[in-house]
Amino acid sequence: MRLILLAAASALAVLSGCASVQPPPPALTHTHAPAKNIIFFLGDGMGINTLTAARIYAVGEEGELTLDTLPESAFVKTFSNDAQVTDSAASMSAYMTGVKVNNNVLSMSADTPASAPALDAFGNRLAGRCGGGRPVATLAELAKQRGMSVGVVTTTRVTDATPGAVFSHVCHRGMENDIAAALVPGGAGYNAALGARGLDVLLGGGSAHFTPTAKGGKRSDGRDLLAELAAQGVRSVADSAQLRAVDPSASAPLVGLFAPYDLAFDSMRDAARQPSLPEMAGKAIGILANNPKGFFLVVEGGMIDLALHNSNARRALQETVVFDNTLKAAIAQMRAIDPDLKNTLIVATADHDHALLLNGYARRTGKTTPTEAGVLGLMRRVDNNEIKLDADGAPFTIIGFGAGENRVQGSRGAAPHLTSAQVSADDYRQEAVVRTEPGYETHSGTDVYLGAVGAGAARFGGTIDNTRVFELIKAAAGW
Repeated sequence: MRLILLAAASALAVLSGCASVQPPPPALTHTHAPAKNIIFFLGDGMGINTLTAARIYAVGEEGELTLDTLPESAFVKTFSNDAQVTDSAASMSAYMTGVKVNNNVLSMSADTPASAPALDAFGNRLAGRCGGGRPVATLAELAKQRGMSVGVVTTTRVTDATPGAVFSHVCHRGMENDIAAALVPGGAGYNAALGARGLDVLLGGGSAHFTPTAKGGKRSDGRDLLAELAAQGVRSVADSAQLRAVDPSASAPLVGLFAPYDLAFDSMRDAARQPSLPEMAGKAIGILANNPKGFFLVVEGGMIDLALHNSNARRALQETVVFDNTLKAAIAQMRAIDPDLKNTLIVATADHDHALLLNGYARRTGKTTPTEAGVLGLMRRVDNNEIKLDADGAPFTIIGFGAGENRVQGSRGAAPHLTSAQVSADDYRQEAVVRTEPGYETHSGTDVYLGAVGAGAARFGGTIDNTRVFELIKAAAGW
């Protein structure tokens, strides 16, 4: 037996020795051509629970959103430099620069303190001030250095945190007049890293920050930025018809500001005055794709976030579906230009999660229809479809919020019982565990989903930091 054991041990040693001299497995390589066109879709606040609820709302439990069909996916960690739960400024800055910054800071170095704006001459907290830090290059600026066209499309103000992180460098997101000034070539405060002519396409809301107070805007410096842009040959449009009439083959830059502040929720939008997100993104692609050197485009579904801050699930899910439809249309449009997306990378993700909850053990509802509340409705038992009651004997909704303005004080059983018609109404604000001021439901620190398709998409996978997304997009583009 001892001889057998020794022989076995010798054999294992030999095998082990042989194994030790084997060459290592080849490293994974990515042999695709560099991505010439890059589209970055950002659903503001579009966390995993919101995505799941939007899927059930739109197509039922077994259905698929376009986001579900993207061939490559990852989970993204979203914490900021100074906070476990990020805001949009810090998260979008991480995507655009690869640098972790403090909450409220836009595309600056990690040591930049967030300095809230001071009061301007008219009492608005818009006067810029900074206590340190330095600008950090964004993907938009890197694209401009390579002769690419650059565009930004959003349903919020173009001076809001998410779009602002693409093209400006400020120590606080509240400096929206400064963010607007960064867009005007040759003017005071212009971001010269955007090149001689600046962005090629800019579509969204926020005209108040381009307009002097004398004309009803928010600029205390008297500048009319739209007039300054027009003087440089920039095309300007202000409603849906004007946007549709824009010739995409013309080379002049295009600015379209369709509201003084944020655009309306899509379900409340006046289609004659404000174009939809798919319309704006489609027009932007049509213009940017004319550049033989390629383009970089950011498309933000920003009103998802506003609806969630209002703890209004129906509007949040509607906005998520609009965002998903925009992604679907953009992929189809790019496939018409670049059939196999061999030269195009499309990435879709969110900047952070929200406190939206899907309460457990609900009976399957299928999609929401005019006659069926679906996931927006009351919790029902799986076994007999009866309305399920809480410990106070009161019905409750499938969707709730960890924080929000609507919290019953005391026993829910003493309050009027909820009805399906009530909780599925357009303006209903779901109940929350922690009560906040109206409109101040909070972000959460949960990881978010990322999907990708096209050139370099295979680089995305696993659980990655939001700063890593910047690096992977650069690598896919060969920068």
